[in-house]
Amino acid sequence: MIHVNRVVLDVLKPHHPNALEFCRHIAEIGPDYRVKLTVQEMDEKTQTLKVVVEAGNIDFDSLQEVIGRMGASLHSIDEVEVASAPGAAQ
Repeated sequence: MIHVNRVVLDVLKPHHPNALEFCRHIAEIGPDYRVKLTVQEMDEKTQTLKVVVEAGNIDFDSLQEVIGRMGASLHSIDEVEVASAPGAAQ
């Protein structure tokens, strides 16, 4: 089985929720989620973000759903790290 351990996303979001709330909602997807957010650009209504999510096995569908529920849109997946689980067929 293949696990996604890290993704780097380009996200456009409104000013609300703020960066802290945005990260908290993403981290609530799973018990071992770590989220790092960097604001790349900002205008009157939106922020362009670099969002790094790390976990033992990222549920990407849930991640996309949470981002959408907060009124943000995923522009691109800029980086991905995957690994095979121990005991996976070779």
